[in-house]
Amino acid sequence: MSEKILNGKKHGMAVLLGVILLYAAAIAALIFSAVSMEKQGACAANIAGLAGSITVVSLAWILLCGLKVLKPQEALVLTLFGEYIGTLKGNGFYFVNPFCVGVNPAAKTRLSQSGDVSESGGLSAIMTGSQGMSITSEMPNKKLSLKVMTLNNSRQKINDCLGNPIEIGIAVTWRIIDTAKAVFNVDNYKEFLSLQCDSALRHVVRIYPYDVAPNVDTTGDGIADEGSLRGSSDVVAARIREEIQTRVTDAGIEIVEARITYLAYAPEIAASMLQRQQASAIIDARKMIVDGAVGMVEMALERLNENDVVHLDEERKAAMVSNLLVVLCGNRDAQPIVNSGSLY
Repeated sequence: MSEKILNGKKHGMAVLLGVILLYAAAIAALIFSAVSMEKQGACAANIAGLAGSITVVSLAWILLCGLKVLKPQEALVLTLFGEYIGTLKGNGFYFVNPFCVGVNPAAKTRLSQSGDVSESGGLSAIMTGSQGMSITSEMPNKKLSLKVMTLNNSRQKINDCLGNPIEIGIAVTWRIIDTAKAVFNVDNYKEFLSLQCDSALRHVVRIYPYDVAPNVDTTGDGIADEGSLRGSSDVVAARIREEIQTRVTDAGIEIVEARITYLAYAPEIAASMLQRQQASAIIDARKMIVDGAVGMVEMALERLNENDVVHLDEERKAAMVSNLLVVLCGNRDAQPIVNSGSLY
């Protein structure tokens, strides 16, 4: 079903003034007919005028049901006896068929997002669901918001491609671009969007490891790469946005952006992974220290030979190299023993 915009309906003020004038004329005619009947008796003209005035006063209010007021970035999907007749878009004072009914199946649904909170100052009963959605007991607003809104779904515990449980949360910026699809193609477009965000997030996260891991292909080209959730957040966010967009296109929703708002190992393995990261950092630091120490020992031996300071046999060179490496690679300050006697 495609969207149909209703144009040329901004006659609300003219109809309102017409109804007011009609009521004033009907009341005046009613008073005049009543006075005439009192003076002249129940003649046909007075009875007809009295009946017509009462009919107008009793039924003219129906025209007021066709008055619709829309603010900027609002839309109203209208049906007439179950048939979709069009959508009102844009701010203004409209008049439509009084028997038209606004449709918004997600009117009572509240998500944890911007632009979707109750504007009423009164109290309301709220029931919260497992997906961060709630249903209020307030009078539902049938208008659809066309503003850009941000959905902040609850954190999800998902296993990455290596099977490590992680917790991740995303913020999805979205808006409605086709009101007819949003209302008629899905039962509740807000619940539909929230569930599709969870599904797309799980699908994409299972492709990537939390950190860079060997022999992992995240692009699907059969070649191992260095993609990861922690190091390739922009790429992952773009894939999540594309995945969600393919799932919600039939609902008339456009995904503007998706961003990762929270990323961490699950609590049950967080301590172990921290020790693993610390061990990896220590190993990398030790490798750098050893490389530097070997270079310094080589430089010391070369300088001693070039300057002809002392002549050492292979056994003394090995002892010197061992002592220098112990001093340079040790994690504590050296405490040397000075030999005051002969070298040999």
